[in-house]
Amino acid sequence: MCYDDNARPPLPPGQGGSARGEDIVLTSADGTRFAAYAAQPDQPLGAQVIIYPDVRGLHQFYKELALRFAEVGIQAVAIDYFGRTAGLTARDDSFEYMPHVQQLQLPGIFADVKAAQDYLYGTPAGKKATFLVGFCLGGTLSFLSGTQQDFGFAGVIGFYAGMSRNMGGEGTLLDRAAQIKYPLLGLFGGADQGIPNEQVQEFEQKLKQSGIPNEVISYPGAPHSFFDRRATDYAEASSDAWNRVLRFISAHAQNV
Repeated sequence: MCYDDNARPPLPPGQGGSARGEDIVLTSADGTRFAAYAAQPDQPLGAQVIIYPDVRGLHQFYKELALRFAEVGIQAVAIDYFGRTAGLTARDDSFEYMPHVQQLQLPGIFADVKAAQDYLYGTPAGKKATFLVGFCLGGTLSFLSGTQQDFGFAGVIGFYAGMSRNMGGEGTLLDRAAQIKYPLLGLFGGADQGIPNEQVQEFEQKLKQSGIPNEVISYPGAPHSFFDRRATDYAEASSDAWNRVLRFISAHAQNV
């Protein structure tokens, strides 16, 4: 498990503006209804984000993260993965997520993110540069979604993206790194026991060989899930991560 019910995203840098958020239900192309959380800035900028949660799906950490993005002017929608197998039930600590994780298929994920993208494009803010931001399983899915040309993303961002999960038998993230089509920002904990530094280095090397614009950062001594307001020992790493995410979005939003 990446974040429990008490985890909260760190605050972004600077003075945040006002924003509002709401629980919504989206419908995928195959008719699946799934939960999402939308956050609207009062003063929107030129970018939007779709948030991929960790293995537990859409829980409070990601709703608050969507609000934090909106407070700095970036419209956000966080999505749940499990509409096909768990419906619209709650994703608190009592949710038995692993049976549902094991049933995830990439075509369903891609259909759901397309529904989220269509939702963003249909809001009053309209069509803007769209980025994916994912955590843990969501980081892996962010990068795998980046292999799909049709989305037209401005960039893909992943925190602690696992390298060895073979999603749907189509290969691991390391296997498919060279297929990523969009600028990429990868953020890792240097002391993350589940993602060896050797894998992170191999991932970065494959991105460089393919020519994908990328920035891969590993924070020495930081564990998995270091990006948490409670993790005061890693506050500096969290602050740097926020700054890198916002700079990445600002830089690549202009290229779309």
